[in-house]
Amino acid sequence: AFDTLDELLDSVDAVSIATPTPAHFDLASACLARGLDVFVEKPFTETLAQAEELVRMVARTGRIVQVGHIERFNPTYSELKNVIEGMSPLVVNFRRLSSYVGSNTDVDVILDLMIHDIDLALDLAGSEPTEIEANGFTAFSGAVDHAIVNLRFDHWPMLSLTASRVTEQKVRSVDVTALEAYVEADLQGKSIDVHYRTVGEYLHQNQRGVKYRQESVVERIHVPIAEPLHLELEHFVDCVRTRRQPMVTAEHGLRTLRLADQIRKKVLERMPDARKLSEARHVARQEQKAQPVYA
Repeated sequence: AFDTLDELLDSVDAVSIATPTPAHFDLASACLARGLDVFVEKPFTETLAQAEELVRMVARTGRIVQVGHIERFNPTYSELKNVIEGMSPLVVNFRRLSSYVGSNTDVDVILDLMIHDIDLALDLAGSEPTEIEANGFTAFSGAVDHAIVNLRFDHWPMLSLTASRVTEQKVRSVDVTALEAYVEADLQGKSIDVHYRTVGEYLHQNQRGVKYRQESVVERIHVPIAEPLHLELEHFVDCVRTRRQPMVTAEHGLRTLRLADQIRKKVLERMPDARKLSEARHVARQEQKAQPVYA
């Protein structure tokens, strides 16, 4: 055990930061100032200004910084990208639903859950959205507990994201409707089903009218068995050793946080009471920042 942060940082080459979000910036900046490589859990930081400052520090120090968007390392997501490569997607639907447990009240559902799918959406599209539509409501926490977002891009189909922590069912899914097929990916159950369309046909006519038959072919895609957390941390260690840039860099963390912030503002514009509460909580957190425990 270590009595101070300085003692800890003097004894390591790299650090994994998995504290409450308000502590991310101070810890990450302290590590970078000492020339350490850093893994930071999502969301990258509490504010955009903090994320921008960390990106500048990374550029100055040349250290490795990886942001913990774990779904990038989910084998189901990797296989989904392979499946839809060459297809012509029309719409992509992300759903991330959970029951309310009251354990993560320092952030709303957008930074708690939806941010995973915001990162995936930006990874798929490869560009920033040109239009954002967002709605939400509060149920238990006083912050945004349920949000629905539509993102439109210049050269990519519409992406729809739903995140909730007020449902009784846990869902982590991505569905892709393409010209060629309908693809269902269960990120939690680690399965992918591809529904291919076939030509329908009219059958014989009888007293009840004309019968029509439409068949489909379902292909179950093999998803390798692997633990995303293990793959994520293994990737970070490999980047530290080889000095190559990680899959999810500080710039990616900033980009995702920026879009999440835009979505939050859109939602809060329609929820004045939630906006006031969110601002009050932010002020309270700034006054009473969580003190991390070093071990």
